[in-house]
Amino acid sequence: MPHDHHDDFQTEPVRGLPEMLPEGEHILWQGQPHWWTLAKEALSLWWVAGYFVFLFAWRTIGGAATESWVQSATAASFFLVLGLIVCVLLMLVALVQAKASVYTITNKRVAMRIGAALTMTLNLPFKQVQNANLGLRKSGHGTIALEMNPEGGTGFSYVMTWPHVRPWKMKHTQPALRCIPDAKRVADILSDAAQTAVSEAPTIKVTRVPEMAAQPAE
Repeated sequence: MPHDHHDDFQTEPVRGLPEMLPEGEHILWQGQPHWWTLAKEALSLWWVAGYFVFLFAWRTIGGAATESWVQSATAASFFLVLGLIVCVLLMLVALVQAKASVYTITNKRVAMRIGAALTMTLNLPFKQVQNANLGLRKSGHGTIALEMNPEGGTGFSYVMTWPHVRPWKMKHTQPALRCIPDAKRVADILSDAAQTAVSEAPTIKVTRVPEMAAQPAE
């Protein structure tokens, strides 16, 4: 697996990278996930909130058969409090994940420093990337998933790299720049850099996909 482990961000010679860039390589773009978008998409914040609201309504309606609506709603409010706590925790996880992550595009590769508790850096040379898929939202935020060459010796654990992966692509995990702002511009930078770097291999085309979260599991 082509990745390097490091724990102390302060020792990074270059932000987001475990070592100095080789001669001839330079950074074209760096960015991080947008924490609020990450909470909504990767951590399903609204679905979780809706689940607890459903439990509250279900308990209130069910309890109203034997007690007053006020008493029933008061008893059911436990689910709202619990749901609020869970949602706050999810937002904290998203914030920590976003702050700990740095995505880097150079003229030679994509590098992803990811992970809050267990930090790692994925180095993805353009020659090992077959295609890139862009999932773009109306807000301009989006996810760029990288389809790696299965014969190139690159393999990634879906669990270890989540949420920085394309959702539900578990058999052939696709590392992804998740929930980044101005994703269309970043995709153009990646595509231009890849086509310049990869002269003999097939060029990498960025393909627009409608909804990455709706992809079936493989």
